[in-house]
Amino acid sequence: METAFAFIAQVLRISVPYGLGAVGGAFSERGGVVNIALEGIFICGAFGAVWGTLATGNPWAGVFTGVLSGMLLAALHALVTVRGKADQILSGLALNLLAVGATRSLLKVMYGSASNSPRIDGLPGLPISLPAGFEAIGELLGSPFFLLAIAAVIAGQVLLFGTGFGLALRAAGDGPRALDGAGYSVGNFRVLGVLLSGFYGGLAGAWLAMEQHNFTDGMSSGRGYIALAAMIVGKWRPAAAAAACLLFGAAETLQIRIHSDKLPSQFLQMIPYLVTLIVLAGWIGRAQPPKALGDPYDREAAE
Repeated sequence: METAFAFIAQVLRISVPYGLGAVGGAFSERGGVVNIALEGIFICGAFGAVWGTLATGNPWAGVFTGVLSGMLLAALHALVTVRGKADQILSGLALNLLAVGATRSLLKVMYGSASNSPRIDGLPGLPISLPAGFEAIGELLGSPFFLLAIAAVIAGQVLLFGTGFGLALRAAGDGPRALDGAGYSVGNFRVLGVLLSGFYGGLAGAWLAMEQHNFTDGMSSGRGYIALAAMIVGKWRPAAAAAACLLFGAAETLQIRIHSDKLPSQFLQMIPYLVTLIVLAGWIGRAQPPKALGDPYDREAAE
């Protein structure tokens, strides 16, 4: 029983950055902007969280700077793709490379290492007493950051499907001409959608930094791409996408917990990515993206 609850707690803990990233991707792509720059946003969010914590001595300040760092990279993506109408895939790839190179350089300049930062303190937890065998769950429920992540996912679902803003953002991805005809700026809503993806991606990166207690080069390890896969499985709905992340969290937990002398370590490390490929291969045909996803909106051409 204790082992089962410890496994569940670890799945939930590992699923948090995937879930936050998937919600962020849903905001961007519901608005019509492909955002594979989530990988780079994760990296920037993690580095910003570590820098903010080391600079102020306050982990919550680190979370704040992590979110700002993620939004900064997202703003650059929005500037290039929405305002500049550049190819969204190429922009995302370029920003991912920029994030890796920039954080590696900043690590060397600021901390004298190209691989990792100094250690930081994580966020203090709340004291929760549970019966024996439930300690792992109690530790997770006592984490203010975990509760913040759950609240952020719920808020994302409500914002996208329960408000006028969410309706307009979805129109920017499904019917931009209709939104424009109603007197709203398609570009502005798309920019806001990308910025929200930066908020959630930066929060995910901050979670990684707080869990690991430092920043290491390339620490996102493909989580941004897996979050996009979960978003597709969840049909671009924040709550469903976050729920789908439990599958990928379980795969990564299995990869960590399985110990075998008969299987090469490289095979175990590829389990989360193998699960991603299998899920996408079986799901991609049944998931319908927003109709104008990836298409720059040109008002003059539309007229």
